[in-house]
Amino acid sequence: MKGHELLAQRFEEHRSHLRAVAYRMLGSLSEADDAVQVTWLKAAGADTGDVANLAGWLTTVVGRVCLDMLRSRESRREDSLDEHGAGLEPRLRTDPEEEALLADSVGLALLVVLDKLSPTERIAFVLHDLFAVPFADIAPIVDRSPETTQRIASRARRRVRGNSGSGSDDRMRRYRAVETFLRAAQNGEFEALLAMLDPDASYRTDEAARLLGAGTDLDGGRVLAAAFCGKARPARAIMLDSEPGMVLAPHGMLMLVMTLRFAGERIAEITAVADDDRLSRIELTLP
Repeated sequence: MKGHELLAQRFEEHRSHLRAVAYRMLGSLSEADDAVQVTWLKAAGADTGDVANLAGWLTTVVGRVCLDMLRSRESRREDSLDEHGAGLEPRLRTDPEEEALLADSVGLALLVVLDKLSPTERIAFVLHDLFAVPFADIAPIVDRSPETTQRIASRARRRVRGNSGSGSDDRMRRYRAVETFLRAAQNGEFEALLAMLDPDASYRTDEAARLLGAGTDLDGGRVLAAAFCGKARPARAIMLDSEPGMVLAPHGMLMLVMTLRFAGERIAEITAVADDDRLSRIELTLP
């Protein structure tokens, strides 16, 4: 077997791993596939004869490719609400059902939180915390020393996991209540939804959320239960400014968040937020 054919065969053995790495970095299946293809082109054009650990070498290459893609994405971000729809275009080149299943398997809330990190933070966190790549190997990718790379990953970890300060038990009970609410909504369980809503519960939306199809203002627990029943499938529970909330992120792309106010054990108010300025000020973390 010729050298190029052998490399192609070995690359295919690692393709699923590289795709998994790229997907967690980029949050888009189509972009992950693009990154893997670029990685193959770089590998095919390099002298890999002396590479002892091809999997590790390919992982660092796909890391560099993803970092370039994330930086390019950062540079062309638009603040206009009109760009929400355009942001979906590259994702629709792949099977939406396949990407939805993959997002669920990875953890859609994790993808949303990772999207709030800087490109360097995201690379350092994903490679080290999710794929156990040593800091010494990550450092050349992000052009930092191993010690600085470790600090970057630690900062990213804090941003992903948030602060577990006082009152965490109460917050976790409310977080589980949000998960239960979403399951009931997704399963169409009207009575279960009604039991979790305050009789005087309200639902409010900002203008950007209304333009995205989040509906109009509603009042009354029974009205809210009917509105959410069977209609909350893309939503996931998440922590918003250290309090439980919901995020709507089809295929991993953040669209809007829903902040909550509780009255005792019941949800008293849901506010849908999609305004870019407001979203940028909300800290998204995992519990």
